[in-house]
Amino acid sequence: MKRGKGMKFVGDSRIPAKELRMKNVPKDYSEYPGKTEAFWPDYLLKEWMVGAVFLIGYLILTAVIPPPLERMADPTDTGYQALPDWYFLFLYQLLKYSYASGPYNVIGTLVIPGLAFGAMMLAPFIDRGPERHPLKRPFATGFMLLAFASIFYLTWEAVDKHDWEAAAQQGKIVDTVEIDKENEGYEIYAGQSCINCHGENLEGTAAPALTNLDLTVEEIADISKNGTESGKMPPGQFEGSDEDLQKLSEFIESLKSK
Repeated sequence: MKRGKGMKFVGDSRIPAKELRMKNVPKDYSEYPGKTEAFWPDYLLKEWMVGAVFLIGYLILTAVIPPPLERMADPTDTGYQALPDWYFLFLYQLLKYSYASGPYNVIGTLVIPGLAFGAMMLAPFIDRGPERHPLKRPFATGFMLLAFASIFYLTWEAVDKHDWEAAAQQGKIVDTVEIDKENEGYEIYAGQSCINCHGENLEGTAAPALTNLDLTVEEIADISKNGTESGKMPPGQFEGSDEDLQKLSEFIESLKSK
């Protein structure tokens, strides 16, 4: 007998089509009127429109608001205090605490962040209840509130405790000023150990730059001898004669960009 010869296919009309439907095959959109929409092009078009609005807004912001650029990076500047972007400020603040820095640095960089992010990954497996109301899902709700409160507090502390004035000065872009290192005033500047805080070229490292100052010779001499009111420069830093102080002040006052 040849293959297929004598075979017949019979269809039973008594079996409903719904019973023949496979469980993993979704129903047609027509069975949910007003509750669903086609992914293409209806839903995707809405997503593109929302994305286009945000993209245009972002481009406008980048064109209107200039980027907060700082001076060229100097790997030899050990006094520069770097500040991460806002979304990493909570981790930056965490590393300031004694239990997460120094010899315990691994706790602040690996252990605590690892536990937090690991808990977020395990949350769907730990809390598998069908309820959607926040009060009926205490683990998920409590963990998210704790994470939000921790991130908010640490970010606030990082912003509040940071010395923004000093940060603006250390990263300030200034015009190049020619430094005459043969000048007698510079020799006094180097001899008084001012170079340790203000830099070899008076560009500022642990202390502000001393170029393009909007101060008179008398004001510079007074600060050099008596310090500043804020206490950032304590009094008694200059230990030379009045004549040397005058030469140093005149030298610093002359450092203007051309």
